[in-house]
Amino acid sequence: MVFEYILKENGIDPESDLEINQNIDFGSTAAAFSEGQGDFTVEFEPGATTLESEGKGYVVASLGEDSGYVPYTAFSAKKSYIEENPDVIQGVTNALQKGMDYVQSHTPEEIAAAIEPQFPETDLETITTIVTRYYEQDTWKDNLIFEESSFDLLQDILESAGELSKRAPYKELVTTEFAEKANNTTAK
Repeated sequence: MVFEYILKENGIDPESDLEINQNIDFGSTAAAFSEGQGDFTVEFEPGATTLESEGKGYVVASLGEDSGYVPYTAFSAKKSYIEENPDVIQGVTNALQKGMDYVQSHTPEEIAAAIEPQFPETDLETITTIVTRYYEQDTWKDNLIFEESSFDLLQDILESAGELSKRAPYKELVTTEFAEKANNTTAK
């Protein structure tokens, strides 16, 4: 949906100007591309960097960079849980903010070394390349605040894809109080 939204925003009609093959298993798109299926592929990491390192493709654009801050990850809880467990919500949010602070205050090499154990199937050089790319693209915000502009962008993308028939009210669905507190209290 993000890819199609970016195409439309740049005057390309995904229905008439090109053919998008969406019947390839998600985990097989890089292999299909390297075997000659399609002129372009949309890949998550480490697929994109692997294609480059094997000389089978080049990263030509970043959907994340071209789309703006799309909230790919959000945490949801029932209102009752939030009201009954604010310390748990704040503790998790504070921990996540510390991770964001770490990313903002360390080099791609340091970040890659720190996260390497989480990706045993990927070598440190590849992880460093990926982190450097994300770092240079400003992929990571410096805080966890789910801003209304990002919420609106997400709804624009969903509407554009025909997946949203009625817009949702930001103020009724999103609370930023925990992220704001974490942003103000963690070491910067």
